[in-house]
Amino acid sequence: MYEYLEGTIFRQAPTSLVLDVGGVGYALFVPLGTSPKKGKRVRIWVHQVVREDAHTLYGFSDANQRDLFRLLLSVRGVGPSVALSLLSGMNSGELVQSIQIGDRNALTGIKGVGKKTAEQILLDLGERVARLSNDSAFVDLANSTGRETVQRDAQLTDAISALVSIGYKEKDAIRLVEKAAAEMDDLDVETLIRSALHG
Repeated sequence: MYEYLEGTIFRQAPTSLVLDVGGVGYALFVPLGTSPKKGKRVRIWVHQVVREDAHTLYGFSDANQRDLFRLLLSVRGVGPSVALSLLSGMNSGELVQSIQIGDRNALTGIKGVGKKTAEQILLDLGERVARLSNDSAFVDLANSTGRETVQRDAQLTDAISALVSIGYKEKDAIRLVEKAAAEMDDLDVETLIRSALHG
């Protein structure tokens, strides 16, 4: 089993990237906000899902987020897509806190997470996440991705594209992103995406 891969970002999209490791390109699905610059050398913590028809890699900026992903997968009814949606809609610390305090509304506010799934997450993980909440490594991934100032229109377009890539209709993505942008003073794409997901 892979623990981590270290290499250079060859190609990236809002929820996926290709990591060049010694001339071999590894395709990984990642949470929104895991967006190192193309060409930058990074270490990506990995979880591999093996099925009869596919071997799929999921990548994370740190081991704690990867371990939280694995905890989510242990919940009945939670697959990789739902786990990624949860880690895209909230940073690790927020997700752990929501589970600890039993905030079902925070979980059901994420696309793909229904009432039954949220209740199962709270039931299965309420106590298991307690030890994670004190880990200082649970910080917003956006803090480590080297944000750059870009034009407002470009930020809105990137945020809309990210929502479309995870299943939103374009008109709904536009509405959610514009609503989120109207409530923010300083725009950055990752915060804009998170706000739109909760909109």
